[in-house]
Amino acid sequence: MKSRLKLLRAEHGLTQADLGERVGVSRQAINAIETGKFEPSLGLAWRLARHFGHPIEQIFDFSDELEGEQP
Repeated sequence: MKSRLKLLRAEHGLTQADLGERVGVSRQAINAIETGKFEPSLGLAWRLARHFGHPIEQIFDFSDELEGEQP
């Protein structure tokens, strides 16, 4: 899953550790999300979205996951 998390974090002048502390996860978890190695839980995605004041859809790109779904 692609995300704008690294860009948003940089725009707000936060380190990975800063952001992790604010949303209750480790710096390593933030790094893994930013590099696409880990997909956040729905709860974590909501906390990140709320922290930055954006809808989840503006932070995370779910289009790759929806391509194979049937209507």
